[in-house]
Amino acid sequence: MYRRSAAAAVLLAAALTLTACSSGGDDADADAKAKPPAASAAPDPADTPDPSAPAPDAKPTGPVLPDAKITPKTGSFTAEEKKYLSGRVPEKMDPAAVLQTGQEACQRVARTAKRDKDAATGAVITGEIPGAKDAITHLCPDQKPVLAAAEKGFPEGPRTSPAAGNYRALTQATNCTWEAKGKDGSVLASGPETPPKAGDKITAAIPAGTAEFNSSGCYAWIPA
Repeated sequence: MYRRSAAAAVLLAAALTLTACSSGGDDADADAKAKPPAASAAPDPADTPDPSAPAPDAKPTGPVLPDAKITPKTGSFTAEEKKYLSGRVPEKMDPAAVLQTGQEACQRVARTAKRDKDAATGAVITGEIPGAKDAITHLCPDQKPVLAAAEKGFPEGPRTSPAAGNYRALTQATNCTWEAKGKDGSVLASGPETPPKAGDKITAAIPAGTAEFNSSGCYAWIPA
């Protein structure tokens, strides 16, 4: 009797959990997980793909299926899906499995952009969403504005001969610092001038003649 009662309690708890999960809707879930763009280098667990799945941008090192043999077990691929799969499918792998990794990259971009477009742009720039460029190009063209913004930016760290101009950091972290040096190693500019507060917009003015721009804690940069 006790065992049956315990089992019933477990089933009831599971049912209540499922009901609670389904009642909030996608918007409620997105709002609950919303956060400042790139406030932390750690990815959102909700956006972390299955580690056992192949990376969408990983190219096979061995023989691949010729384009003529890239066909699903049922149904058919669209023209853009075939372009995405070209040269990506190992000989003994189901093309649908490879396609799924690209579709998952699209889902991660869309989900992140819905919460925060800056965060999505930064994730594409830094490679936090692997294979996003090719996935967006062929599988989710509605996310091309995110890709266009990402292609104008660059990740934190050393960058040689950057284009002069004003840039904005895709982070609200307070530990972001940057420095621009000339060919002789002299510091041409650095910042922020005053320690940023949480939520402050962090910008950098890269002067002409900068040989190296280096930043730390800034995640990624796009033109301001």
